[in-house]
Amino acid sequence: MKRIQRGFTLIELMIVVAIIGILAAVALPAYQDYTIRAKVSELILQASGFKTSVSESAQSNGTLGSSGAGLTVSVSGKVAGGSVALDGTVMIIGSSTSVGTNVTVTLTPSFSPTDCKTIWSCATGNSAVHKYVPSECRH
Repeated sequence: MKRIQRGFTLIELMIVVAIIGILAAVALPAYQDYTIRAKVSELILQASGFKTSVSESAQSNGTLGSSGAGLTVSVSGKVAGGSVALDGTVMIIGSSTSVGTNVTVTLTPSFSPTDCKTIWSCATGNSAVHKYVPSECRH
């Protein structure tokens, strides 16, 4: 006697759909966090031009005193605002519309006149956004 070929049973299909649903429920928030993290890294990348200008000015003058003079942050791309202080401190702001969350990244320079090095420290004012910023900004 021939056996008739049959497809999957209803319970097998329901199990597959449930597994796909669980995987999607885990993967979607992780993907959203990843995209925000990538956009925040773009903010820091745009701040790198200011870091170079401040470092060159500090090395030329031997001090951070007026190393941020004349530098302005323009609103473009993911940058929703920001400023560069006279002492070279760079503050870049990303909004929830441009990045996905409100985040402010502050890059603070310290200058060593003995070896003419500028060391940068990164910080955020809000610990709620720590999972979105690079690891050197999470303190």
